[in-house]
Amino acid sequence: MRSPRDEVSHDEWGDVRSRIHLDPTRFEVDALRGLEAFSHLEVVFVFDRIPVDRIEVGSLHPRGRVELPKVGIFATRQKERTNRLGVSRCRLLAIEELVLHVADLDVLDGTPVVDVKPWVARLGPRGPVREPRWITELMADYYEPR
Repeated sequence: MRSPRDEVSHDEWGDVRSRIHLDPTRFEVDALRGLEAFSHLEVVFVFDRIPVDRIEVGSLHPRGRVELPKVGIFATRQKERTNRLGVSRCRLLAIEELVLHVADLDVLDGTPVVDVKPWVARLGPRGPVREPRWITELMADYYEPR
């Protein structure tokens, strides 16, 4: 993963341009055949910079904001996850050989990518989506500043 951002930041990921480099010792260019037909990707990655002693197995205030309710780690998308795996969606801009050019991917420079999948709308949520008010407030500036 190559990104212009190498420090943790919770907001303003919109239009951040990054590149996912596939390992040429493991993959052929043919592995990406047909991916260009998709507008978005789902990326699975490792939160490799989280020390073991910071992994959360209980509950916390999201982003350490004590004015928000304390919730279990599985009710958040925090990086201090027990398995250290993150999932994010991004726009696919271009493909060059084994390099995927993407935008809006909230992943730091050098982060190990585990898998890349095309985003398929039919596999997205079915029915109305329900979220607590605190998550709407917390994520207000995630892609765009207010």
